[in-house]
Amino acid sequence: MLTAIVTAAAAASFGSAIVATDAAVLRASPRDSAPQQAQLWQGEVLEVRGERLDYLQVWDHARERGGYVRASQVRRTALTAGEAPDLLAILRFLREAPGAESLGIGVAAAWLQAAPAEVVRGAAGAEVLEILGSFAERLAQRASAGAGHGRQQALSAHMEVASRYGVKFASYEREGKVRICYDGEAFRRVLAGAATPEQKARAALALTQPECVDPALTPAKRRAVNEWRAQVLDRVETTSLPPYVKNRVAMRRAAVWSTVAYEQARFGEIAQAPAERALAELASVQRSELAEEDQAAWNDAVIRVNASRWAAVPAVAPVRDARPVVITQAGQPGETCVLLVDAKHDAANPLARRCTYGLVWPQSASLNREGNALTLAVQAMEAWRELWVFRRKGREWTLDVLPPASLQPETGYAEFAGWVPGGQQVLVAREARAEGRWRRSFEVVSLESLVTQRQSNEAGALGPFQRWSDPGWKRMSVSVR
Repeated sequence: MLTAIVTAAAAASFGSAIVATDAAVLRASPRDSAPQQAQLWQGEVLEVRGERLDYLQVWDHARERGGYVRASQVRRTALTAGEAPDLLAILRFLREAPGAESLGIGVAAAWLQAAPAEVVRGAAGAEVLEILGSFAERLAQRASAGAGHGRQQALSAHMEVASRYGVKFASYEREGKVRICYDGEAFRRVLAGAATPEQKARAALALTQPECVDPALTPAKRRAVNEWRAQVLDRVETTSLPPYVKNRVAMRRAAVWSTVAYEQARFGEIAQAPAERALAELASVQRSELAEEDQAAWNDAVIRVNASRWAAVPAVAPVRDARPVVITQAGQPGETCVLLVDAKHDAANPLARRCTYGLVWPQSASLNREGNALTLAVQAMEAWRELWVFRRKGREWTLDVLPPASLQPETGYAEFAGWVPGGQQVLVAREARAEGRWRRSFEVVSLESLVTQRQSNEAGALGPFQRWSDPGWKRMSVSVR
């Protein structure tokens, strides 16, 4: 990417002009009444070939066309080392100017061409690369959000200007929406260069956004990408970071390591270490230093970590006796079959049987004291865990699934939280983000109908949760926080 940026700026090395406004027009002669040759967009670089009146005579290499542009609508630069400080000052100002991303990219290109090589390799170079990456990332976010009819042309033009400098974007479709993502080349160079810990932290966070992982990747490639994300985050030294930035790194690490745990388990590997790492990173977050805008990221990290937390608990072989237990066996390719068995009903004649392509956590199985109900955690996706409820009705056993939410799933979990004595109720904790809404609830659920009888967004507000919460759930779950 940097070679392309330098090449674009070098094309105008005999005198350059960076277009500073979207209102600039390339005209056939130095008059407002002259025919319009092209609409120019902020950030474009032109080669200056002369001056006439209050116009510059320029050559547009992108369109292979010459013409005149008002001098007040461009910034001239000779791309010399002496101009580098001024260009850096402009970059620092534009960094906080929404809508000026393509102009900022053009100024960054000019600085990279003007600054001496030793300066580019130093602290100033790391700063410019981070600013350049932030421009590209913000432009991608604007493109993902879309624009009104009047601004869509400008947004498309700004994306095209950025691409001329070698800035690359990728687009991914998720649930009917298109997400535009910057490929992160500038941020990779920040991580490899003489950047401060805070600059490296921001670069690592930009490179590891979950929304920018290609959803079309195969499981093996997706696993490799997520392990790379974990490695990138581990390169950040957090000791000297401001607490709110340290929190952001810890939350992202927790989310990524929970995904790594899920994927390792999907490949049949022991995933205890990454799951424990995810829990530890989440526990390191200082809630008192959590920025208001990071609340959604905190909730997302909690959901992801809790969805995979059973990987941190070693699996043990079930003890076969008169009481029902859960065993698993392979089904069709990729399937796991769950069998409920007891002393009189073996795998060939189970009490109940269901197969799933989800990840079954046998160590989560919990049978109530009365022996008429059993719960099991099944993780359908990396951040979506369901609660399977086996119930005995007469001599027959049935199986029902409690999802985290009834809406279109994004992330969430539903989990067993305890048995109410009497064999009539079960305590369930649910948390989910679905269709853009986040919700957490603690529920007392009827075993007869699986209808929620009582619920609250705080576990302590319900008497059954105060008296009958399962000790293992209180110890391991992050739903109570």
